[in-house]
Amino acid sequence: MASTKRRLKIDIAENNAFFLWGPRKVGKTTHLKTQFPDAKFYDLLDTRLCTKLRITPHLLREEVLAQQFDLVIVDEVQKVPALLDEVHWCLENTKTKFILCGSSARKLRRGASNLLGGRAWRYEMFPLTSDEIGDIDLNRILNHGGIPQHYYSQHPARFLESYVLDYLDQEIQAEALVRNITGFSRFLEVVAVSNGELINYENIARECGISAKTVQNYYQILEDTLLGYRLPPWRKVQKKPLIEASKFYLFDTGLTRALHHMAPIVPKTSEFGKAFEHFMINEIRAYLSYTNQKIKLSFWRTRTHDEIDLIIGDMQCAIEFKAKEQISTTYIKPFDRFLEEFKPKKNIIVSLDDAPRQLQNGIQILPWRQFLKDLWAGKILEI
Repeated sequence: MASTKRRLKIDIAENNAFFLWGPRKVGKTTHLKTQFPDAKFYDLLDTRLCTKLRITPHLLREEVLAQQFDLVIVDEVQKVPALLDEVHWCLENTKTKFILCGSSARKLRRGASNLLGGRAWRYEMFPLTSDEIGDIDLNRILNHGGIPQHYYSQHPARFLESYVLDYLDQEIQAEALVRNITGFSRFLEVVAVSNGELINYENIARECGISAKTVQNYYQILEDTLLGYRLPPWRKVQKKPLIEASKFYLFDTGLTRALHHMAPIVPKTSEFGKAFEHFMINEIRAYLSYTNQKIKLSFWRTRTHDEIDLIIGDMQCAIEFKAKEQISTTYIKPFDRFLEEFKPKKNIIVSLDDAPRQLQNGIQILPWRQFLKDLWAGKILEI
């Protein structure tokens, strides 16, 4: 597997406590060991160590006092929530700094009295981005996804299948997050099929044979375990009646395809278009996180199905994603109707066009590679 320099930088100079969250296998552990090779590392995937600290969590405090580590990293911290009390004590009484890494804060919120009193800075790690990969292969990222092991594999199907099984076993069943694993597995399949579409709890409940309330709880589990995220609708006052439901996206395009049991995605299909939009939104989320920009994302959709895929901030930028080689006036009409009411600072259609264009109404048409290059260079959203 190729070595990739990751974009995430954790600056430990200005604070002494940090959380690093991210889905399983996105490269958190490797990145922390690379950036902080001299840190004391507690890997709670080591079952012997995990069991020992679960029974006697005060051992962490005693080792810190005895050895006076400069930096301690606790990986998979959600497996032993009681360690947070020990870390909190060390922060109050020693000079040791801590990075707490994990794939879910759900168990910590249930099992700990606090998350370090709000003193810890929060970072998040994502799958590989176009900026990290460099010469990115669009077909590969849409089919394989951005988890490093999957993206660089020539045959990712088994890795993706194993990822799903490990998630169900280690994140869901082992942590007793749900009782009905079979129902939850079926729910995951339905979520993949409806990825990027409006959430309809009642319809999903009927398909899975569970209650709508259970469906809502399952979605919260997906968010808590970082397997996906909601994209809310634009809700400010406007003339046209808008959709109220949120959309839901899984965190990785390859995982979506694996859960859906889809054949390889090929260009000029509706599946390719959906995956293209999914990938682009994931890139923007990663960019905002890595550049520490607390900007909300939403989408705009009327009840007559006019839609803009992504609204960044308070109409800072409006973006449509079209996996088409040449954008015609047909694809611009919804944007025109949107612009009758709103005046974003930038209006962009990201496409498969060969060269950038600008229309008379101010809409920019950007080839996807140029859009991503400009995004990571800070030209789309000025920092």
